[in-house]
Amino acid sequence: MKSIVNQLCQLQDLILVRDEHRATGDGAHLARLNESIDSMIEDLPSNVKSFFQRLYNRDHVMMAPVHNGCCAVCGMRLPISQIQAVRQCKTLQTCPGCARILFEELDAPQWVGASPTRAEPRKSGISRFSAETLMVPDLVAGSAADAIEVLAGKMESGGFISHADKLITSALERESILSTAMEHGLAFPHVRGVEGGSLTLACGVSKEPFAWDAAGTPVNIVFLITIPAAVSAFYMRLIAGLTEAFLKEPNREALLAAETPNALWKALTKATRYTIK
Repeated sequence: MKSIVNQLCQLQDLILVRDEHRATGDGAHLARLNESIDSMIEDLPSNVKSFFQRLYNRDHVMMAPVHNGCCAVCGMRLPISQIQAVRQCKTLQTCPGCARILFEELDAPQWVGASPTRAEPRKSGISRFSAETLMVPDLVAGSAADAIEVLAGKMESGGFISHADKLITSALERESILSTAMEHGLAFPHVRGVEGGSLTLACGVSKEPFAWDAAGTPVNIVFLITIPAAVSAFYMRLIAGLTEAFLKEPNREALLAAETPNALWKALTKATRYTIK
């Protein structure tokens, strides 16, 4: 059953990649992605396939990680017996609250940042997901792997995530499915299923463009994003807001002109003040 769960997780990843491409790409890869998705669905055992398709018709997030004894998507606390059954993986286990298929990934990167206290002022805009300490205005990179390694290291050293090495591996695996580079030198590498807290964004700016993928797409502004399962849908709105902001050349130029983390942070918050609420 473990192989079936892994297959279902891979299938969901591919479906979410297609959704991202449909929303932010040019649609050039939709036929290939649809063909791969259909093939993976056909390979499922008949009883699993019918259940998966019922979940798929309701929502495209069909798999739910177990984190701290809870379903990471809906937050329901699970019985200890069910958590054990998820770990043993002899049968498919579903969340009593949201009916998604449960799985546990013990070695996944985790969010370890400090939770806000009631005394702190409420944050808004991009500051809900990022901070000055996650800005890299002098990014030195010759490839996607280089850039992701720097930004993942910044997240770990800043106390936001654990296991930067696993984050790097997961981000590069996502890039191998379909490049996250876009026009105007932007790239949005990301990793889903980083549980324990909120969505987190690090930004790196290279003064000189570098080839991001096998197609040689030039990139010099990189946003590395970690996404808990519960906010997978919101991630699409965040990308839309970032894309809208940085389609404007003055906003990109402001990021490229920043020489310090503080200057980059100010440029990022100013550029996104109307597009990310």
